[in-house]
Amino acid sequence: MTGTKIKNMEEFASVSGISRPTLSKFFNNPDSVRASTRKRIEAALEQYDYQPNLYAVNQNRRLTKNIGVVVPYLADPFFAKIARTIEEYIIETGFRPVLLGSHGSPAMEIANLDNLRSIKPAGVLLAPLGRASDQETLEAFCEEVPTVLFDANIDTIGEAFVGSNNEQSIGLIVDYLCRTGEAPCFFEMRSPTNPNAFKRRSAYIAAMERLGHTPHLIQAEGEGWEFEEIGFREGMRALSDRNLTTNTILCSNDRLAIGVLSAAFETGLKVGIGEDCDLRIAGHDDHPFSKYTCPTLTTVSQDYEAIAKKSASLLLERIETEKAADSRREALFDGRLIMRSSA
Repeated sequence: MTGTKIKNMEEFASVSGISRPTLSKFFNNPDSVRASTRKRIEAALEQYDYQPNLYAVNQNRRLTKNIGVVVPYLADPFFAKIARTIEEYIIETGFRPVLLGSHGSPAMEIANLDNLRSIKPAGVLLAPLGRASDQETLEAFCEEVPTVLFDANIDTIGEAFVGSNNEQSIGLIVDYLCRTGEAPCFFEMRSPTNPNAFKRRSAYIAAMERLGHTPHLIQAEGEGWEFEEIGFREGMRALSDRNLTTNTILCSNDRLAIGVLSAAFETGLKVGIGEDCDLRIAGHDDHPFSKYTCPTLTTVSQDYEAIAKKSASLLLERIETEKAADSRREALFDGRLIMRSSA
């Protein structure tokens, strides 16, 4: 024990280095924080011989029915669709969704979480930017507010992660493309923001090697969320240089594929599965626009509904039990091959 007498929780938070909201959660219900955090608090209580005023703690406790839903880019129909599915499910369970978009900006992502903190949400469903996210700040927020991640995973953050099984889905479409024509090259961004892109790259390489083919990466320059523009610009460069090792291009996501489709049209190349076609192009995600491209885009569909409902159900379970899981949970859903005219 130290010789210093701690008068209130603010002083205890200051000397212990543990945030005030995290301490409030602990004193309301010790099982509501992670086991490692609980041990830190218990050790600090012993060290400083602090006895909280439990009446004041209970008076400050206000659990709302608000659930925050934060996505990287609401203008993207992919995120709009999955967010709408989450929103409908949350409303059915009696909670109030608060939907926010980060516009691809790390600063806006943090501002969204700060705004949610001010309305005391019961929990948050977060699709993080990924590599661009301020991970230290996100981790601090998740220590205060029950949070489940979906779509993009950051291993150290949140109660759980729900997303697609990229290894399975990329393996599925690589196998299809190899069975029906030339083995594909992989068109991706050199420095992608979303962690899914790295997993898809690794899954492509593994699938190609498993099938006895040599992987070939086409890495597009560019950053941010203007994927169609990057796909078009870098697709024009790749097609104009004529340096493709195959007539089949698998894109890391459908939005890049839409840009490459446009580049092929501009360069006079015919995309499709007929004998008179020059290229096959495929994507991943089953973006809502992929069924309306020309030709329509072969892709892998993510299970939007399953991802949305599982994310929400894990968060609601956490809210209802007021108890953090002993370990971070992960749920991955397999993709489904969507065969259309482009490959």
